[in-house]
Amino acid sequence: MLRVGLTGGIGSGKSTVADIFSVLGIPVFNADLVTRQLMEDDEILRTSIKKEFGEEAYINNTLNRKYLASIVFNDAFQLEKLNAITHPAVIDAAQKWMQQQTTAYVIKEAALMFESASAAGVDLIIGVYAPKHIRIKRVMDRDGVTRQDVLARIDKQIDEEIKMKLCDFVLVNDEQQLLIPQVLELHEKLITINKS
Repeated sequence: MLRVGLTGGIGSGKSTVADIFSVLGIPVFNADLVTRQLMEDDEILRTSIKKEFGEEAYINNTLNRKYLASIVFNDAFQLEKLNAITHPAVIDAAQKWMQQQTTAYVIKEAALMFESASAAGVDLIIGVYAPKHIRIKRVMDRDGVTRQDVLARIDKQIDEEIKMKLCDFVLVNDEQQLLIPQVLELHEKLITINKS
């Protein structure tokens, strides 16, 4: 079974691509979703986060996202500390999940595929590319945030051009090229690669 990473910058359309693969019957591991679940449910992570960021990081054992975001998204060192706590647990969860799957290939969706060292746990990586101005507009519309907020998030990720060069395949989601045919073609390639 092939282990395939799926990545791209914020607003690139990773989730849309992941949904298309799901419709095709391919299991998808959503690293962001699992990170949130582990931060809520994993006692070891909760304890580590409280130790580093204070008891205020949780309210009645529920992650205080606003409080934590106010700390880590304004301080690269604090973000690095949080990532050092969460990334190993998510990488481990992904490996265990992949071992349970039986399809020709699986998808691991992770925005920080290269930044978190998750790339080491997959065989191939798909990048989803969209021009910066489209990504900014999508995130502003989706999250109701300012352009400055989106740019601040983008600055926390590897440059999009570099990220795409590190990928084995690139899907273009620029609102000019149709996305579904690109995914269908890649789906057939991945099945063929798995058979060889």
